[in-house]
Amino acid sequence: MTVRWGVLGAAKFAQQHMARAIHAAEGANFYALATSDADKAKAFQAFQPNLVVHDSYEALLADPKVDAVYIPLPNHLHVEWTLKALAAGKHVLCEKPIAMNEAEFDALIAARDKSGKLAAEAYMIVHHPQFQRARQLVQGGAIGELMLVDTVFSYNNAADTDNIRNRPETGGGALPDIGVYIFGSTRFVTGEEPTDVTHAKIVRENDVDVFTQLSATFPSFAYQGVVSMRMAARQYLTFHGTKGHVTLNAPFNANVYDIATVTVETAEGRKTERFPTVNQYVLQVEAFSRSVETGAAYPCPLEFSRGTQRMIDMTFKAEHG
Repeated sequence: MTVRWGVLGAAKFAQQHMARAIHAAEGANFYALATSDADKAKAFQAFQPNLVVHDSYEALLADPKVDAVYIPLPNHLHVEWTLKALAAGKHVLCEKPIAMNEAEFDALIAARDKSGKLAAEAYMIVHHPQFQRARQLVQGGAIGELMLVDTVFSYNNAADTDNIRNRPETGGGALPDIGVYIFGSTRFVTGEEPTDVTHAKIVRENDVDVFTQLSATFPSFAYQGVVSMRMAARQYLTFHGTKGHVTLNAPFNANVYDIATVTVETAEGRKTERFPTVNQYVLQVEAFSRSVETGAAYPCPLEFSRGTQRMIDMTFKAEHG
């Protein structure tokens, strides 16, 4: 079986990454696109000339040949169109953040369960072997007792004032956009959930959070993180234990920001593993398609994404003490 995919909207990210990943993935067929802009469709048809183009989202959802839908729409539309796609009998992979607050997950999970379809947030990093390796090392005791997780994810889009991330009406902000990475990655590797966010300094522009520095407590370790849309591009993630530390130098945009590596440093020495050829977007599509075909558990279910959104909500709440 090959899962036939439809993409709702001709988003730039879809054109550059996810639609191409669907086209390249085993067990997947980039079958349809919904856009009323013929010129935008041409960019997708350049690598998928047999693409079916629908002029509305509703028309794509009504297409009986579409098995699964990828949703790259602005954040504030994610819940609405995920629910519509599930109601139309489609499996759904929706860009992060799939919801704007934890409470919205109630409707998503209920709709998923009622439909019997797979619905998930497009959280590609958990499919990358660097994170599976980091989890094995940290939970396997390679660095002793974990004491601290320290992470930064930043870029500067200040000049792009029309960007949906800079607009409050489209669910913009650094925490919704990239907070999911610094929070979800920590939860995935450690298997722990935060007990509280003890400090959060948030800077806003135009009612959108553009910089956040926070401290949090997990059951067995301390956490500190920074996200920003006003700082030069940088990303790293370190798990620091009593006997050593594990560092991921390109944890979130692997092989775009830099070559993905996992470095383990202990008293016995330093070892770096490299992953130069891995495309985490393709791995994500293949994992989703396998789950659709076989019913196998998906690595990033809605329940996992709900935990990340809970930490984002906790961070906003901590700003006011």
